[in-house]
Amino acid sequence: MHSSLKLGFLLPALLALAFGSSAALSGDIDDGRLKSAGENRGDWLLYGRDYGQQRFSPLDQINVATLNRLVPKWIYQTGSAATFQTSPLIADGVMYLTAPNSHVIAVDAKTGRERWRYDHKRASEKTCCGPANRGAAIGYGKVYVATVDARLVALDQSTGKPLWDIALAEQWSGATEDKGVLAAGDPLHGRNITGSTGAGAVIAPLVYDGKVIVGITGVGYGLHLDSPRPGAPLGAVVGVAGRYGRPGFLAAYDAETGKEIWKFETTQEGWEGSFRSETPDGVPLNRDIAAEKASLAQHADAWQHGGGSIWHTPAVDTATGLLYFGVGNPSPQAADSTRPGDNLYTVSLVALEAATGKLVWHYQQVPHDMWGYDVASPPTLFDVEVDGKTVPAVGEASKLGWYYVHDRRSGELLFKSDAFVPQDNLFARPTPQGVRVSPGPAGGSNWSPASLDASRGIVYVAGMHVPMIYRTDELPADGDKPAVPYFIIEPSHEENWGTLTALDLTRKGRIAWQTKTDQPLVGGVLATAGGLVFTGEGGGDFSAFDAKTGAKLWSFSCGAGVNAPPVSYELDGEQYIAVAAGGSQIWGFRQGGAVVVFGLTKE
Repeated sequence: MHSSLKLGFLLPALLALAFGSSAALSGDIDDGRLKSAGENRGDWLLYGRDYGQQRFSPLDQINVATLNRLVPKWIYQTGSAATFQTSPLIADGVMYLTAPNSHVIAVDAKTGRERWRYDHKRASEKTCCGPANRGAAIGYGKVYVATVDARLVALDQSTGKPLWDIALAEQWSGATEDKGVLAAGDPLHGRNITGSTGAGAVIAPLVYDGKVIVGITGVGYGLHLDSPRPGAPLGAVVGVAGRYGRPGFLAAYDAETGKEIWKFETTQEGWEGSFRSETPDGVPLNRDIAAEKASLAQHADAWQHGGGSIWHTPAVDTATGLLYFGVGNPSPQAADSTRPGDNLYTVSLVALEAATGKLVWHYQQVPHDMWGYDVASPPTLFDVEVDGKTVPAVGEASKLGWYYVHDRRSGELLFKSDAFVPQDNLFARPTPQGVRVSPGPAGGSNWSPASLDASRGIVYVAGMHVPMIYRTDELPADGDKPAVPYFIIEPSHEENWGTLTALDLTRKGRIAWQTKTDQPLVGGVLATAGGLVFTGEGGGDFSAFDAKTGAKLWSFSCGAGVNAPPVSYELDGEQYIAVAAGGSQIWGFRQGGAVVVFGLTKE
């Protein structure tokens, strides 16, 4: 049925015989091969392994019984120590990975020897969100990367030479992060600003049906300040009311030429919605609806500055052609007085027609968000039984600490899981004295991809326990200028930690087991048919856990934070596990630049 999987690639086969299997050239990766990626045991062709983003490996050579023989097989050094979040792709014996600042590298998947390297030359120094890049996409003889300076670049898959390079979004003039918004005596004045309001792209693009689909970041406004202690996590986020930022978007481009096919803007006219007083699942939001409605006419154009960044690669239901993705926080962050209404489609799970970009449905987890609860973790597609009926579902691990499960045809909420992190004062409004909120904008589950074992109905989620303090202050009145209030979100200076949680989707998301980790988990999870769950921590440990009990069975110290999603592949009959070890500046985790690949020693 899948003609691209037949033994018809004569040239690559002959080259494999001539030069050895690890040096074989990659065969064409077409739509048929991508749609059957979940059935391909050896390769890892898509960001989430399959279009449903289950991130589950069917390989079982590495298992509970053989785990004591798991050792590093090779290490590739990118040459730069910076926040490293890549999810490698593997096709026909070649690994494709992205390095910080959007460089792309192809290496031999068996030896780690470099085949080619593309060094990205930034068109702008004004980037929003640090150097991180979460991966490339491959298809149609090309490798695609979305860059820190908001460009989409197509490279020749065999050589790495650029074929085309287009701007996703032009950088814009106007307000950027400025400590002048702080009161003169505010101790935050002593902190450095991290990042700026500039358009960028961090996600791995999605190749589907002749299109490359990608979204941008950096469209929201928030003053991000570093910590007063070196090596500590982000110090504070300051929100100031006003007309900052711009609408985010997800867009599709012709995979051959780069020409734009469609664009869905994440904030649009009419974004005020129905002024919900509670979340769709019934949790009160503590909004002053009357005041919002009274200010609506004054801020009718707020949607034009509305934010809504895209932090992850979408999932696709290839049977229906529907595309699923989440949207980030509205702009300005935290400060809400100049954006009355629900602020659609921010902090929402959204379904579009992949062919046209037409909106099919949305579910807004947090209307009028002022806490930073972006829908940041990639959605996963699966079937679930509800009231005796099998329902096509989409699940998403939220920053709020619940795993939401929807009917993917309509967006109807089927259920949400037990909380997988502690929850305290959700949706509390900030006060001058400060109020402790957990989870804060870190999550819950941040951008970390979950992993689903569909055969058991278990989803494995990486969680963060990072409580925050929300408080208010103001820039005093000066002559004719009125006082300007601002909002501060800062760490609560208590112990932070992580959770690795197995949620049973056959029991409406009940916790099957949970393991507490020393550091907050951000990076992602890999479950395998070998009965193992792999994830890493900021301290450098990369670990394997028993998929049935959560017991830690194996660990290896990688020397830098393991804050990227692991992948698995098979080559010449051997299973490998690969992960990036390069830490994360925003969380204070040690940075590096290594991809570490593990395999079994001989018995």
